[in-house]
Amino acid sequence: MEVKINREIRNYTESMFFGLSMRQFFFSVAAMGVAVALYFLLKPYFGTETVSWMCILGAAPFAAMGFITYHGMTAEKFLWAWLRSEMLEPKQLKFESGNYYYAAMKDLIAAHEKEVYKAHDEIDQ
Repeated sequence: MEVKINREIRNYTESMFFGLSMRQFFFSVAAMGVAVALYFLLKPYFGTETVSWMCILGAAPFAAMGFITYHGMTAEKFLWAWLRSEMLEPKQLKFESGNYYYAAMKDLIAAHEKEVYKAHDEIDQ
């Protein structure tokens, strides 16, 4: 008998139905429901091949939301974070040029210039 143990305990998910977690099962059923609804809604207007592709494209986002995680976030948390960062709370970048080296050395440069001007004045006399 062999028992599988996850290396990272936080990655553990309990299997509920058909080896899927409750979240994966729910979104799989939702994807199937969308595919069936699209089939019956579009079948009178399009051919079988076109309707089948539309069913796949319509169900894919729901199926993906059950299985995709990014940096520990579920798909809807990731979409909400992306929407907030890009649309709702856009970044305002303000550019200010600055020469930190000159600001730090300003007094020394001024003192050196005074010495240089004083030396030139003595030479001119």
